[in-house]
Amino acid sequence: MRRADRLFLIIHSLRGRRTALPARRLAETLSVSLRTVYRDIADLQLSGVPIEGEAGIGYMLRKGADIPPLMFTAEELEALVVGTRFVRAFAGERLAGSAQAALIKIEAVLPPELRQRALAPTRWVEGKSGMIDRLHEAISEHRVLRLDYRDEAQRGSLREVEPLCLAFWGGAWTLGAWCRLRTDFRNFRPDRIATFEATGETFVETREHGLDAYLGRFGAETDGIF
Repeated sequence: MRRADRLFLIIHSLRGRRTALPARRLAETLSVSLRTVYRDIADLQLSGVPIEGEAGIGYMLRKGADIPPLMFTAEELEALVVGTRFVRAFAGERLAGSAQAALIKIEAVLPPELRQRALAPTRWVEGKSGMIDRLHEAISEHRVLRLDYRDEAQRGSLREVEPLCLAFWGGAWTLGAWCRLRTDFRNFRPDRIATFEATGETFVETREHGLDAYLGRFGAETDGIF
């Protein structure tokens, strides 16, 4: 996370609070050390941001101080909160971390009538696997993958695939790819991939084997595609 983004998050985490926010909680949220939080707070104070408090007690913005909120409607804010919680619940660790940072910014400017709803515990279970991140990276770098895949009956097969996209459909991720074994497009569920590895080969998308052809085959819309 860039330092500028971290300072922004600190300010907005303090905005509108009636009680002091412990530095330890800021450190956990931002995934930095306490020392870094103390240094950032001191720098913000020196630059004129009206932060009050001290180490071991916590910090808050001086009474009467305020920061102009982002200009979102109530419906837009609620949609953003739901969307970021959804990503936190079902995406990989990299996207989930970015969603968490975005959620802090959004929650900092929520009006009172939405704050309680937004801060309510999510009903989604957050996965810890890094598989989605690794698949996303392979797609971005056009790496050919070798999958040890299991079908619905748990029958195994080895596939070499050219991964094209990740999509989320009704509660499950899908890897869209060109399957070299079947010489056709196939959808693979990551939760059925026992293991996978990069072959060391990269591929070039073509008109016949690329993402546009895949989307044309399955009639997918790009809004749900990564």
